[in-house]
Amino acid sequence: MEPLFILLLALIIDLLLGEPPRAIHPVVWMGKAVSFLEKVAPISSEPSTSNGGGRVRQLVYGGVMVLLTIFIFASPVYFLLFYISQVSSLAYIIVGALLLKPTFSFRELRYTALEIKVLLAENNLKEARAKMPTLVSREPQGLGKSALISATMESMAENISDSFVAPLFYFLFLGVPGAVAYRVINTSDAMIGYRKKYEYLGKFAAKLDDILNFIPARVSGLLLVVAAYLTRRDGKNAWQVMLRDHGKTESPNAGWPMSAMAGALRVRLEKAGCYSLGNANNPLSPQLITSGIKLVSVAALIWVLFSLTLEVTYFVFTT
Repeated sequence: MEPLFILLLALIIDLLLGEPPRAIHPVVWMGKAVSFLEKVAPISSEPSTSNGGGRVRQLVYGGVMVLLTIFIFASPVYFLLFYISQVSSLAYIIVGALLLKPTFSFRELRYTALEIKVLLAENNLKEARAKMPTLVSREPQGLGKSALISATMESMAENISDSFVAPLFYFLFLGVPGAVAYRVINTSDAMIGYRKKYEYLGKFAAKLDDILNFIPARVSGLLLVVAAYLTRRDGKNAWQVMLRDHGKTESPNAGWPMSAMAGALRVRLEKAGCYSLGNANNPLSPQLITSGIKLVSVAALIWVLFSLTLEVTYFVFTT
């Protein structure tokens, strides 16, 4: 029953306390490790890239970067929890929960989206743009009100997959070390995946992230469809738009939850020059962010209940 209690305690910590301080946040340290290794990476502009040598070095180095970072963060977690499990079940649960919590985030996602909604409702676009980097990677300067609303809702949909469903998915099957390893890969992809300066350096992280998010992204899309029905939104349209538009994004995964969100709320979510999801049946307004938060909250709750049920079922059938 320890995994069940680890998951429950980690969820309680997230709801009550949110994220750890940056100074001790494991994901921040993952980013620092990736940045350190990135400083000595081969650059694609080197003359040797013309004959393919630079590309190969980048690919190899990028793979070594990811695997080394996984080893640095996941292996201590594995051995620490293995040791503690031999000493005390209670200590194992507490330490396991403290190590699992930083791999996922829901309270912070919800809180940030609400902050941006309030700022946009007050037409405070300057402050809203300043908040956007905590949610999205795109450049917020120059984005109008509708574009900021769209970016916020897209990010909520994508993050329910990357920052909640996926980490817990890998926890269910691979324990806390699996969730930590996933977070390393996802962080590496966010930092070096497909960057022009390191065109090939980030390909390993990006492709591995695509593979690991293949199932969670589709599960997240389905969760949002179910959430749309439960919240009296347009579940049928969410399903239809998801099936129609999921392939419009550059990422093979992000389009699933984002298009489901667009369909559920009957809006068009778009990134200029990149993709357009859904139909513009309803105008983009700050109040829709509240509706989006409700959708992802219900989707997250469904996933939590499913995860807990799976853990209980596993315990029952293995004892």
